[in-house]
Amino acid sequence: MRELILGGARSGKSRLAESRVAEYEQAGLQIVYIATAEALDEEMVARLQHHRANRPAHWFTLEEPVHLAQALKEYAAPDRCLLVDCLTLWLSALLFKGEGGAQLETGLPLTCPKFWEERQALIDVLPQLPGEIVLVSNEIGSGVVPENRLARRFADEQGRLNQDVAALCERVTLSIAGLPLSLRG
Repeated sequence: MRELILGGARSGKSRLAESRVAEYEQAGLQIVYIATAEALDEEMVARLQHHRANRPAHWFTLEEPVHLAQALKEYAAPDRCLLVDCLTLWLSALLFKGEGGAQLETGLPLTCPKFWEERQALIDVLPQLPGEIVLVSNEIGSGVVPENRLARRFADEQGRLNQDVAALCERVTLSIAGLPLSLRG
């Protein structure tokens, strides 16, 4: 079973994902938490510490900001549940490391091979994975159209990624104010 949990900032999506994963753990599955965030400044360090403190210490944690598909292939197993938190930060790393960010800023077509290879690898591997997979992603398309080109392009790519991943998931849930709204499954 694959589940995508969407929500805005501070919507409770990570907490909801962790509660879903705890249910799988009670059913006997090993938990692997795949963190895509990088601690690039003090505020992000504090955010990551908060997330770590709120999840069980015995969950195996893997930090992988770029090569997500490879990590999923390596750790997926019938007796495991993988929790990916979150696709938005993974997408940010793909886009803004290297030439992708410069292309976005100038309005050039996004031709960065690393971005397209990693994104396609995720889409290709998701349907093949054994075990349970829970993915968290931000729903950023519910607000106003961003005022600058870079933010608009990021919102476009995030929306496309969410649509593609949702199409591959048996369950899709939207978290609003900590409450789950089932969209599929």
